[in-house]
Amino acid sequence: MKRIFILSAIAAISALAGSCGGNGRKLLPNVSGKAGEVIIVINQNEWEGEVGNSLRVLLASDCPFLPQKEPLYTLVNIAPSNFSNIFQIHRNLLLVDIDHNIDSSRVEYRTDVWASPQCVINLLAKDDETALDLITTQGRNIQTMLEQAERDRIIANSKKYEESSLRPVVCKFAGGSPYFPAGYKIKKQTADFLWIAYDTQILQDIFVYKFPATGEGDFEPEYLVAKRNEFLKNNVPGMFENTYMTTSTITMPSVEYLKYKGRDFAEMRGFWEVYNDYMGGPFVSHAFYSQDGKEIIVLEGFVYAPKYDKRNYLREVESILYSFEWNNSGKKE
Repeated sequence: MKRIFILSAIAAISALAGSCGGNGRKLLPNVSGKAGEVIIVINQNEWEGEVGNSLRVLLASDCPFLPQKEPLYTLVNIAPSNFSNIFQIHRNLLLVDIDHNIDSSRVEYRTDVWASPQCVINLLAKDDETALDLITTQGRNIQTMLEQAERDRIIANSKKYEESSLRPVVCKFAGGSPYFPAGYKIKKQTADFLWIAYDTQILQDIFVYKFPATGEGDFEPEYLVAKRNEFLKNNVPGMFENTYMTTSTITMPSVEYLKYKGRDFAEMRGFWEVYNDYMGGPFVSHAFYSQDGKEIIVLEGFVYAPKYDKRNYLREVESILYSFEWNNSGKKE
């Protein structure tokens, strides 16, 4: 019943990545464009037909677990004749080439072709039917490539502008730490709970908490939700008496079991709310065993952004969770 998703780099990426000539690296400009944006280079008649509809279903369907409708990605259509230098340096490119002269229909994944850090996906097909088949069979890989590219950019910035004072604290608490960008500060610390906050008009906060492993049912959805509610009730009060953060039951959280860079974890997505109040928003958490297997460690990011779109803010805190590394990074995980 449990699905296992392996989130690993696509092998073709490294082989096809834009690289250097001779012994030096190619000097590339920084990418342009907004986070979560994808330029699709395709002929207009194909964009308005079945191929375009299939791409919109794949990449612009509703992003899950957001309180308002927002697409997974914001798509911008450009005709091949208009694909000039100004568009070539965009962060995410999907180039669709449908031509009966193409002898080998395929999807190619490349990085840093015209700019850096850039994600370039080429879909080559001899006809519309073949293109539709590629979108179906390669759809998850296309999503993963874009997802990883967006995540890697955020993690790179977090490392470059890291709030380095937090790493020793979180490593001592959990045996490892994500990379927190500048501006994050410890808001609360107990023996089993850390609240690391980035509070402006928008809240993008991170919780780190731990509890003893039982060895059975540690990552069952009901158990994870129950432990979450227990920790939040005890540690995250609302603005008024008898109010506290909890898990919304209007839409039950989803749990997927993932493997990423050698680390197995349960990823939970859902909505948080404040008991006896009207605040709420999306959250994502990663639960995994400590290195000695005696504890469950939970990393959780949540967003509170009333009146704002939340997709990119949630993607940012989610990427912080994905940046987690054990303190002894030289040790095999």
